[in-house]
Amino acid sequence: MGGRRNPPLLCLNMSEDEKELEPEESNSEEVTNAEADAPLEAEEPEDSELEEEEVEFDLEAQVEEFRRQIEEDPENCVHHYNLGEALAELGQSEEAQEAFEQALLLDKDQAFSAIIHFGIGNLYYHQLMSGIQSTVVKSSVGLHSQHKAGDTISSVNDDDYAIPLREFEAAIQGIPTLQADEEIMEYISKNVPQQIATVYYKWASDLFDKARQISNYGDEVKDIKQGLKYLKKTVDIDPNHTQANLMVKYGKKMLQEGFSIYDEYGFVAKEIQGTG
Repeated sequence: MGGRRNPPLLCLNMSEDEKELEPEESNSEEVTNAEADAPLEAEEPEDSELEEEEVEFDLEAQVEEFRRQIEEDPENCVHHYNLGEALAELGQSEEAQEAFEQALLLDKDQAFSAIIHFGIGNLYYHQLMSGIQSTVVKSSVGLHSQHKAGDTISSVNDDDYAIPLREFEAAIQGIPTLQADEEIMEYISKNVPQQIATVYYKWASDLFDKARQISNYGDEVKDIKQGLKYLKKTVDIDPNHTQANLMVKYGKKMLQEGFSIYDEYGFVAKEIQGTG
């Protein structure tokens, strides 16, 4: 999850007092028009622009600013959400979750619940992708897979996937009441379904990988079948998901023809019979 996982939300961070000051922006427009008639040499404040860009991405400074805003306006859910987003970017997941949860409590009319749930869902998704389940299927997806130490998932905890899915689905439910600008509306409407598709693909991939571990545990066929169901959900959302479509193809062949797992020395370690 490099970069910002969520859209830039500072535009939401506006109190009623700040809204009253908006008409003053007309003065800046007049200055802009005046500058348009000025010589080109007057339009080269590159150093100051770079400094402003650096300040924009100073997350620690943003955290302090959001905390100050919360002190001044503790009932504003947007301040708590923005704090949570900045903390998440800094990797402070527990504090970020507390801020997000407080934002939900304060969002009485659910004006921002979609984007808050999206932030919480991304926290859980980040934990999923950075934890024990972070290994996506790295060996070949064919009927004959070679075992590689460290590349095999031996167990799959359903809650690791169901919890972020729950948050992303809650985000979708909150879209009709979301009060945000067009950019954020477009971002949420596009990216929430995409995250759901990604989690289902990850869930299926891990089940396939679990089925191809060397040890026999008896649920290999069950895991492949369940993985195919999750892959269908992925493809329903994103029909052009190349990896999901490829895994559907191989998953069906694995069930029909069976599959073999080879150990690191090239010997057959496990064979699962197909349905013929």
